[in-house]
Amino acid sequence: MHEWALAESVIKTVLKIAEEKDIEKVTEVKIRIGEMQQLEQEVFKTALLQLRPIKLNETEFIIEIDKTKLRCKNCNYEWFFDREVFGEEVLEAIHFLPEVAHAYVKCPKCGSRDFEIAEGRGVWIDSVKGLRKNG
Repeated sequence: MHEWALAESVIKTVLKIAEEKDIEKVTEVKIRIGEMQQLEQEVFKTALLQLRPIKLNETEFIIEIDKTKLRCKNCNYEWFFDREVFGEEVLEAIHFLPEVAHAYVKCPKCGSRDFEIAEGRGVWIDSVKGLRKNG
């Protein structure tokens, strides 16, 4: 499951940020996940909790989902991906290979299937809060 690998990367990055910012106790981590990442949130959150070291024992992990914005390369129109339009089979295909979205999605303005994912893909740490060493 890629959720566990991503959780491990997040934990390592949070620890690195905490060290760079001289944070002794991390209290909150905000994580943004792109909707197109198709991450199982509960599995990801469980992985974060299971993999966290003692230094992060009391850390609250806040996960926010960023909607997927698409941009047509033909007419430059931007629109948001609507999951409700597709069945589970299509969403599952897009989950494993997001590039397959081009077979199912087209620009609502000009009908082109030549588009890019402008926003809503990936996992990143939005913020790390905590108590600093010596004050």
